[in-house]
Amino acid sequence: MLDNYGSPEPRRTTLNPTYSSASTTSVHVSALDGLVNVNSLFTIAVFVGLSLTTPNQHSLENSACDAGVDVAKKLLVFEVVSFSFFLFSSLVAQGLKLAINLLNSKDVDEAFRAHINLKVLRFGMLGSAVGSVMGCVFLMLSMVNVIEIRLGMLSCGSKSAVHSVAALSILVSTALVVYISTAVYAFLH
Repeated sequence: MLDNYGSPEPRRTTLNPTYSSASTTSVHVSALDGLVNVNSLFTIAVFVGLSLTTPNQHSLENSACDAGVDVAKKLLVFEVVSFSFFLFSSLVAQGLKLAINLLNSKDVDEAFRAHINLKVLRFGMLGSAVGSVMGCVFLMLSMVNVIEIRLGMLSCGSKSAVHSVAALSILVSTALVVYISTAVYAFLH
């Protein structure tokens, strides 16, 4: 804009820590997009696990190591709880994206320049991240049940089942520690 004398006015910026700037808002939208995409992939894994809850399935080990109905029931419960957490996380993330893109934007062409309360955004993102972490924990527990159904009970000492559960537990736990520490660092800074 030009002032009364025809020279450009200096750009005025207001620094309000309660509201996010345009550049951070676009970063938040990208992060929320990534979170929703990852949750969608995990939800597919949940439905694959649900397809394995057929009664009287025999393991690939001897029949003495077959999982009982209680393992199939636990698998179903863990899959439903996991799906619930992923759905919660995705809906919170989508709600935040909706608030950023539609409700707070003055111009449709500037959807990434919305002003949104940073406290609400941070707590919403934290809630979405917690939902994803809890979904991963229950998905991992359900995958242990899938391994027991397909490869034999861990209590029988099936080497392939024990190795699979160990690899699953170590890799998923390590990934969750990295994810949680990154999310906590971002939340605190």
